Amino acid sequence: MNDETRGTVQTQDVQITPREEGGRRITIDPITRLEGHGKIDIFLDDNGDVERAYFQVPELRGFEVFSVGRPAEDMPQITSRICGVCPTAHHMAGTKALDALYDVTPTTTAKKLRELLYNIFMLEDHALHVFVLGGPDFIVGPDAPAAQRNILGVIGAVGLEVGTRVIDMRKRLRGLLQHLGGKAIHPVFGLPGGVAKRLDPSELPRFREVARDGLDFARFTLKVFKDVVLKNDDYLKLITSYPYTHKTYYMGLVDSENRVNFYDGSIRVVDPNGEVYARFPGALYADYIAEHVEPWSYVKFCYLKPVGWNGFREGVDSGIYSVAPLARLNAAEGMATPEAQKAFDEYFATLSHPVHHTLANHWARVVEMVYAAERINELLDDPDITGTDIRAALTRQPSVGIGVVEAPRGTLIHHYESDERGVITRANLIVATQNNAARMAMSVEKAARGLIHNGEVSDGLLNKIEMAFRAYDPCHACATHSLPGQMPLIARILKRDGSLHRELRR
Repeated sequence: MNDETRGTVQTQDVQITPREEGGRRITIDPITRLEGHGKIDIFLDDNGDVERAYFQVPELRGFEVFSVGRPAEDMPQITSRICGVCPTAHHMAGTKALDALYDVTPTTTAKKLRELLYNIFMLEDHALHVFVLGGPDFIVGPDAPAAQRNILGVIGAVGLEVGTRVIDMRKRLRGLLQHLGGKAIHPVFGLPGGVAKRLDPSELPRFREVARDGLDFARFTLKVFKDVVLKNDDYLKLITSYPYTHKTYYMGLVDSENRVNFYDGSIRVVDPNGEVYARFPGALYADYIAEHVEPWSYVKFCYLKPVGWNGFREGVDSGIYSVAPLARLNAAEGMATPEAQKAFDEYFATLSHPVHHTLANHWARVVEMVYAAERINELLDDPDITGTDIRAALTRQPSVGIGVVEAPRGTLIHHYESDERGVITRANLIVATQNNAARMAMSVEKAARGLIHNGEVSDGLLNKIEMAFRAYDPCHACATHSLPGQMPLIARILKRDGSLHRELRR
């Protein structure tokens, strides 16, 4: 540790302070290039090595409580306000939960229009992460000055023409979302049993033009990833290095042939050896998923209920699992479109199966961009897409409904219960980032332990620790606890050896 970092040092988002019990404490607050808010606390011992590192979510939202007493049909609009980045995921999970709540099957055209909207959203959202949130770590470089690790740095590295193409493509895709969904950010599209708006045949040429360009854009992004990342030996070593590797379970939605599907299907789980552990409909999620609470974070930590919570450990005896692109590819046997299947094969041929390297999420995300773009083109060539039968009648009394989709950040589950009038009496959301919370906490600590030695820290090194969570593309605004009327507060005073001295509760 240099002279400067031996005392108290504070920059815009990093503070290094001496600890009364010895050693140092490094706080990164706020962490950057993610949705929501979070911070990292790293505790160093007298030798400057890592004792513990905590990935904390200090914000709190209570949408599950806000929803009680509201008409069920408002849920796709209420829950889409959870997040400004992935509102379409919450809107679609909420819409599918209403299908189940009213026991109604959407019409064929409605289902395909929903899938069209959803794949447009996935393509646009993944592009956001590849080029704006996670991409700067590779395109600009993990050790580049912080002021350059952003979209402006990316444009500086790849050129203004490429930067303009990225921004223009996202704008045009969001234009399609706005046309179909009514709003680009908070759609008003899904209804129980159908959708609010059909796709007029006169609009097909415009949609097909953007879809073709979207597929070219996905191919271009895959090429950029290969040229910038896969042809760089240092980056490949970083991706496959020990500090960024965990052997856990993996979860994702699959279709009837066990291929990745963002909109529909069964939930499939594989174990750390890649063997199938479970395959079940989303309605049975409570039999397989449970939540654990830690006193140092507002996020809930999901785990596989049959395996149990056995602490922050990896391996077959730990119920900790992962979702999101890397997990989806691990949990599936392939992709449903030809170019994505080719990219899928190359991915596993290079990294083996299952892939345990957290930073490989970035590559998996680009593979999924290719799939989303191909699927958009397939749906626009389907005659049903311009059908006029866009909603089935509601004939059943509402009771319980569970809807599942694959958000960009992983498996998303909405569970509603209502009275006979359709007024919500209970809501439970298992949000994508919750599913990853335990693995992300382990990733941050493992990266800190692997990278910090003898108290030597630098801006680039601390950014590499942030890369351990950033690869998951987390959304903490979505993932915080429910609000049970009063914020639970537990203060624990610890002795120097870490044992409990006193606990105060409210």
